[in-house]
Amino acid sequence: MAPAIRELSPELAERAKKELGEDPARRQEDIDHVKAWLAKQSFLNANTDDQWILTFLRGCKFSLERTKAKLDSYYTMRTLLPEFFSNRDPMLPEIQEILKLGLCFPLPHPDPQGRKIFFMRVGQYDPSRVKLTDILKLNYINMDIVLKDDDRTFICGDVLILDMRGVTLAHAAQVQPALLKRTSTVYQDAYPVRPQGIHYVYPPPSFETMFNIIRSFMKDKLKKRLTLHGENDITSLYKDIPQSCLPNEYGGEAGTIDELAAAWKAKVESERDWLLADEKRRSDEKKRPGRPKTADALFGMEGSFRKMEFD
Repeated sequence: MAPAIRELSPELAERAKKELGEDPARRQEDIDHVKAWLAKQSFLNANTDDQWILTFLRGCKFSLERTKAKLDSYYTMRTLLPEFFSNRDPMLPEIQEILKLGLCFPLPHPDPQGRKIFFMRVGQYDPSRVKLTDILKLNYINMDIVLKDDDRTFICGDVLILDMRGVTLAHAAQVQPALLKRTSTVYQDAYPVRPQGIHYVYPPPSFETMFNIIRSFMKDKLKKRLTLHGENDITSLYKDIPQSCLPNEYGGEAGTIDELAAAWKAKVESERDWLLADEKRRSDEKKRPGRPKTADALFGMEGSFRKMEFD
């Protein structure tokens, strides 16, 4: 008997077939092929659940070779970037503070195109107390929970909204090129995501320079999906994401920031046991055939950029 995978609604099944090339008659064969390949990779301690592998297959449009490369990258990043992928206990004080502040969380309902909406409020914390690396750590925790639970996101794609209100020079000083390189590489190369848009709303007057630096680390396809909205005008966002999908404070009907953040905090805490067990899944570079992968080889930023200074 084949291991169970979640059944899709007729609408999602049709989209998966049309947009991703998913063939229900061949799906289990593809899953088994990837599972057999993983079994031979002694350096990867990977999740081999059928549903998990299927999500990566969907994110790679059922290219077996791309799926293998993505899985390798996913577990390698977990080893090479401990600042994002170690100490992921959601009850740690630094994670609890970010959860309580409601700095990053997915919104509960998809937009009319079926896309998951991820939300970040990047200026609403004290940079002397909260590390940007911990915010990004929680962001990847959020993405892993969605990866585990939500088929729609990896069939229909996702959009990200970044509210820039409150950003100061102290916040900007945390955004170093090496960090941008690391987080953009993880997002683009390690996760089976289908990013459909990234929206920067309420940017500060001097943000365009930072925006161009962020943009420089993105692949051409993603660059075309970036939108920088007006400094004090959110109405242009409604052209892509209907108001009704947004938090009340943004003219929407999804609930208040406090309500949405509290609900997601409870969800993350409920996943504590899974997150702690899942943290062990990563690559062992000492066992990798050939040359082990290193952070310097993959990111190589230290000699390429001077630290950005802000006057």
